Amino acid sequence: MTWAVIVAFILLLYGTVMVFLAFDRVSHSNSDTIRPFIITMAPVWAVAVAAAVVLLRRPGLR
Repeated sequence: MTWAVIVAFILLLYGTVMVFLAFDRVSHSNSDTIRPFIITMAPVWAVAVAAAVVLLRRPGLR
């Protein structure tokens, strides 16, 4: 299970870079890039971290 979480985070990092590059390609200023990028990726990372915590939790703990 641990290796699957590591692979998922590597893919998430790659996807994060690709999303940033997509926003950066069509923007005219820093705020045109950063604000939509954070609004888009913050929930994705929050769900990914929460899922990793659930998956990596030791059995029997609450």
